[in-house]
Amino acid sequence: MAKVKQLTVSLENQPGRMAAVAKVLADAKVNIVAVLGSTAGRHGSVQVVVDNLPKARKALSAEHLPFAEGTLEQIELPNKPGALAQFTARLARQGMNINAAYGTVPKGAKKAVLYFATAKQTAEAEADKTIGLV
Repeated sequence: MAKVKQLTVSLENQPGRMAAVAKVLADAKVNIVAVLGSTAGRHGSVQVVVDNLPKARKALSAEHLPFAEGTLEQIELPNKPGALAQFTARLARQGMNINAAYGTVPKGAKKAVLYFATAKQTAEAEADKTIGLV
C-alpha cells in the first residue's frame, strides 16, 4: 500500500462551503484526486487528496481555511466481486481498524482506487470488545 497525504478542511454545514474549497484549490491549479465530505450538525469537513500538496496548503492558508493533514493508505484492487472483502479481511487479521474509507471505480476499469485511514487496534480496545463495551 502506498501512503498518501490527505487534507481535512473544517467547514460550516451550509450550501456552497465545499464549492468554496474546490474553487480555492482550482484557482491554485491544484487537482483534487479524491474527495470525501461529511457533516455532523452545524459542522462538516471535506477531505481531499490532491496532486500538489504544497500548493494546496498555501492556497488554503491564504484563504484562512482551517485544515489538518493526515496520512492515508492508497490501494488498487481488482474491479471484481470479493476484492474489497478479501482486502478488508486481511486488514482485520492484522489488527487494523478502518476509520474511514473512500474510493472510486470508473465504469469498465480493471482496477479500483481506494483510500483508507487505518489504526492499529489497541489491547485496551480489544479488551473492551471482548467484554461487550464496543
